[in-house]
Amino acid sequence: MGKITGFLEIERHDRKYAPVAERVKNFKEFVIPLSEKETRDQAARCMNCGVPYCHGTGSVAPGTPGCPVNNQIPDFNDLVYRGDWEEASRTLHSTNNFPEFTGRICPAPCEASCTLNIDDNPVTIKTIECAIVDRAWENGWLKPEVATQKTGKKVAVVGSGPAGLACAQQLARAGHEVHVYEKNAKAGGLLRYGIPDFKMEKHIIDRRLAQMQAEGVIFHYGSPVGGSSAGAIDPQQLVKEYDAVALTGGAEAPRDLPIPGRDLGGIHFAMDFLPQQNRRNGNEKFDAPDILATGKHVVVIGGGDTGSDCIGTSFRQGALSVTQLEIMPAPPEHENKALTWPNWPLKMRTSSSQAEGAKRDYAVLTQKFSGADGKVKKMHCVRVDDKFQPVAGSEFELDAGLVLLAMGFVHPVHEGMLTALGLERDQRGNVRANMQDYRTSLPKVFSAGDMRRGQSLVVWAIREGRLCARSIDQALMGTTTLPQ
Repeated sequence: MGKITGFLEIERHDRKYAPVAERVKNFKEFVIPLSEKETRDQAARCMNCGVPYCHGTGSVAPGTPGCPVNNQIPDFNDLVYRGDWEEASRTLHSTNNFPEFTGRICPAPCEASCTLNIDDNPVTIKTIECAIVDRAWENGWLKPEVATQKTGKKVAVVGSGPAGLACAQQLARAGHEVHVYEKNAKAGGLLRYGIPDFKMEKHIIDRRLAQMQAEGVIFHYGSPVGGSSAGAIDPQQLVKEYDAVALTGGAEAPRDLPIPGRDLGGIHFAMDFLPQQNRRNGNEKFDAPDILATGKHVVVIGGGDTGSDCIGTSFRQGALSVTQLEIMPAPPEHENKALTWPNWPLKMRTSSSQAEGAKRDYAVLTQKFSGADGKVKKMHCVRVDDKFQPVAGSEFELDAGLVLLAMGFVHPVHEGMLTALGLERDQRGNVRANMQDYRTSLPKVFSAGDMRRGQSLVVWAIREGRLCARSIDQALMGTTTLPQ
């Protein structure tokens, strides 16, 4: 373990943020890393528990303790404490293809399940993880891992989000010829077009893509699979041409709010708003009219991470005010450890974007929108009880020049590829594929990530992409050396 008495002697100390007034002026990352000594001190706090819940419990349902990719957390903490950063990087990458992504945007269920979290002072695992991989890139330790032998098998991966990238990298390292089909101009999925640059700058993705290309992964951009758009690829033909196909797209069908006034201008889905700003930052063109918060009262409906991303983006665009509404009641300030630990707790959390000046309101139902000249001006709301029923006399109005719907996603888009292939779906509308071999109802076709499990975390997408690659390798070769 790190330092045997470290958790007794050293207090938790995590990364800080640049001041709000400074960071909202641009879209750059604003997390201030710890120094090497500070990081090693934090790693020394790891207790090397007899049952390290931070490891995770493998390929199981969300809500179970710890890290979905089974990061060997006590091991890399010990290596960081001892100053062996290169070995720490090897240990970290043995379970996680992209720790630079998770070290920035993962909510860190590993920290929630840390034994020291019983006392509200978990090890700063996410910070240590990010420090390891950033140091590895700086020192040139992350070389392309080119397969020494080629299998002669060809695999198509549809979608280049974290699940698709993890799947493609693992398959290429196993010696397969891997082609990734991406409908957008660049790879990354929601990492590139959903996560704002202030949470993760896109050169972080680009350097990993360069590594993958050097490993032999071939990317086909502007290549939608299915549908009737220009350049669309026939999914049936794709299945015929390849030895296996992995469907790793997202759950992109958003949850709507069909109430009076929904057709007014200025009401948009979050995922119509966020990608535009990311494309501006990346100097990408887009055809849709600009959706901007500049000089407007912004209301975000939905209390999750996507809603927070809308808040931070709106402030950087110069919104007059930002209000975030959630139909659920306000969560408790602190969880009951005896009931929740080591599981992910329901408690009040304040994101960096919310801390930039957003007003948050809970147990609120939006009843209708109203406006003038075809544009939204007001939201008409009411408070609800614990059964989500309106409370008489609690009606109120909000000024709203821009309304962003961030209420989550219901399932992958069915039109186009999924309909053309005739794939079976589960009761929630996701592609049906089990967690043992990730096979769909069609031979040669596999699925992983949000398209299979529904809206979830980046770390779960990476985990499923890795396991899907292992299953494909097993199916093609009769055996596999890819790790679980």
